[in-house]
Amino acid sequence: MGFNKVGFILLVIVYGGMIMGGDMKIVEGKICPQICYEAAYMTCPSTGDEHLSPACSCCIASTGCTLYNSDGTPICTAS
Repeated sequence: MGFNKVGFILLVIVYGGMIMGGDMKIVEGKICPQICYEAAYMTCPSTGDEHLSPACSCCIASTGCTLYNSDGTPICTAS
């Protein structure tokens, strides 16, 4: 048996992402699509309400950090 079910499923997901044109990046054991939000700023628990330069997406931001639009609406929170 050359393939097990988990390996095959993972292979399909990774190759599917490449075929669909999405760049994939592995960050701390997570597979993150390379989608950059046009966030205006982000806040993180470690800095309180200080407006920081935003990460590209919540997938690569530190845990608990939130990305915001320029009008202050949250885009996402990193988990």
